[in-house]
Amino acid sequence: MNIFRLTGDLSHLLAIVILLLKIWKTRSCAGISGKSQILFLIVFVSRYLDLLTNFISLYNTVMKLFFISSAAATVYLMYVKFKATYDGNHDTFRIEFLLGPCILLALVLNHEFSVMEILWTFSIYLESVAILPQLFMVSKTGEAESITSHYLFALGSYRALYILNWIYRYYSESFYDIIAIVAGCVQTILYCDFFYLYITKVLKGKKLQLPA
Repeated sequence: MNIFRLTGDLSHLLAIVILLLKIWKTRSCAGISGKSQILFLIVFVSRYLDLLTNFISLYNTVMKLFFISSAAATVYLMYVKFKATYDGNHDTFRIEFLLGPCILLALVLNHEFSVMEILWTFSIYLESVAILPQLFMVSKTGEAESITSHYLFALGSYRALYILNWIYRYYSESFYDIIAIVAGCVQTILYCDFFYLYITKVLKGKKLQLPA
C-alpha cells in the first residue's frame, strides 16, 4: 500500500458513492449508462472470485465486497427500482463489441493459462473500456449533469492515480505488471477529453456540453 494506491482507492469509492447518492436522492438514473454499470459488475465479479479461495487482508476483502455489492445495487436500481427513469434510447452502445475482444485477449495474452488468471486478465481488459457506453451516451445526448460529471471525474482520477502507483512500485519495489499498466493507460486516455471539459467548464459552474 502507498499513498497513490490509497488515494486511488478512495477516489474509486467516491465515484461509486456519488453515483449511488445521485440515483437514490433524485429517484432517477437519467444520464447514467446501465450498460457501463453492467460491465463494471462483470469486471468486479470476474476479478474478485478469489474471495472464495484467498484471504489477503481485511481491507482487501472489504473493498472487494463493497465493489461487487455496490455494482450489483446500481444495476438493480437502474433496471428494477427506477427502471422508468432509465434512458435506454440513448444508451445504445453495443457492449458485445467490448466483451468479445476482451475475452479473446484474455485467452491469448495472460500471465498464466488458468481459470482464475484468465478471469483476472479479462477483468483488467474489460475495465479499461467499460466506461465507453457512458461516454458514448454523454456524447450522444450532448451534455451531462454536474453530478454525473463529478462521478466520471472521480472514476477517471482513480485510474490516473493507479498509474502513479505503478510508477512508484516500479522504482521502489522493481515490480510492474505490463497487462495492468497498458490497460490502465488505455482507460486513462479515454478520459482525457472529458478531463479537459470538466476542468474548463464544470469546475467553473457551467453545464458540461460535448460537441456532437
